[in-house]
Amino acid sequence: MYDIQSRWKLEGNILRYYGLRNQPNIFKNAVKLTKKQKTIIEKLPCDLTNSEIAVLKNLVGAQVVKFESKKAIPSSLDEARFCSTCIANDFMIPGIEFDAQGRCPICQSADKTKNLKSIVPIMNTFPTSKKSRFDVAVFYTGGKDSTYLLYYLSKVLKLRVLALTWEIPYMSECARKSIENAKQSLDSVEFISRKISNNDLKKIYNKLYSLSENTCACPALAYVLFYPELVINKIPYFVAGNEPAQMLGLYFNHMAPKMAYTFPNNKGLNFLLNIGRILTLHPPLKKGQFHTLVTMKQFAYGDGKIKNLAGYSNQLVDNVCEAIKEVPNILNPLKRAIRSSSWSGNIPAFVQVDFDEICGGVYEWRKIKDTIIRECGWVAPEELDKGLHTSCKIEKCKEHSQFARFYHMRSTMIPFSALEIAIASRSNNLSRTEALAELKASLGFSLDEIPECVIMREYIK
Repeated sequence: MYDIQSRWKLEGNILRYYGLRNQPNIFKNAVKLTKKQKTIIEKLPCDLTNSEIAVLKNLVGAQVVKFESKKAIPSSLDEARFCSTCIANDFMIPGIEFDAQGRCPICQSADKTKNLKSIVPIMNTFPTSKKSRFDVAVFYTGGKDSTYLLYYLSKVLKLRVLALTWEIPYMSECARKSIENAKQSLDSVEFISRKISNNDLKKIYNKLYSLSENTCACPALAYVLFYPELVINKIPYFVAGNEPAQMLGLYFNHMAPKMAYTFPNNKGLNFLLNIGRILTLHPPLKKGQFHTLVTMKQFAYGDGKIKNLAGYSNQLVDNVCEAIKEVPNILNPLKRAIRSSSWSGNIPAFVQVDFDEICGGVYEWRKIKDTIIRECGWVAPEELDKGLHTSCKIEKCKEHSQFARFYHMRSTMIPFSALEIAIASRSNNLSRTEALAELKASLGFSLDEIPECVIMREYIK
């Protein structure tokens, strides 16, 4: 008797894989079927005749296997197979494959991805602005990464920083305390916070929950709220505080092609882009400004058709954009700011600090925590081992919903935290032992609903 191999699913005339395949097939997750092949596969599980096997051709042995050869999918972390190098395993990423050495595709790709650092330009130093009273701006959540970025920009580089905080209803107490302590510790930083009304936020969250099964809209709504502020204050640089594992996770989730990581330094493409700007009477763009406009337009108007046709759409961002439409007036200031900044050239450049480089090679979570506790009064979450996403009380809900949707093949998006913790352990941002402790104690990879989901549902209802 034959059946479809585990993690392959028939969708129309496509067999789609929900997992992460070995090199060189890492992104070959869809097989188009002929009408005859589809008809046969729709009958599975069943016995196949020799003529039917001939019609399926090379699908047999890979996508179609004998029933006893179907791979078992773990139902808990205790049953999981782990990568021999990092913390990746086939429970938190069901369908992940391993090579003969026991390495996962993330570790198999180490050499190929070592230069994929950021999809926005990297800058580790910044000039003093003559047109603004601020040199840079950052989104500040009170979490580990944004606190370290704020420390680096204000205390190490001694820049004038505008810190922008979106007050979400789920902000953790440790994040609130960290923000208040930072206000006392960082004298060259000006802090601004904004809060969307509960009525509007509940409309957005309810729609988002129906699409994503969680209400995580960070940092999209922060962009919507604060971009007009950046334009008004003529901020020259908006600096992202994403750690390296988060940036590389976009590649393994098939949300950013390799070209996206090299585009900032591609002089030819940037030259052609600016020719188009000049011909339409717009000022040419400086490094990072293109990324700003693309990001803001995505939230204001949705993803471009080219990106979707290329297969690199971001399901998470798409759902947030759809949810924001529930309160359409919230986008009006953003759209005005996009138009005015595009015509004037007064566009804050979207850039990224290379955390690995400024830390001497490796952004070690344990050392970083010690630094920001000492220099900024940062308050760690109750789960002392936690290093991923430390500012939100419902972060586990997002992990759980992304995991459950992927595990049950309702979404092709691999849970973000699953990729990030695996990449971080591969890159020695934390040890394998530390990563396993965080995975077991602090992350939301569970087939059963986790208690934090009650907090989320209570707010939206």
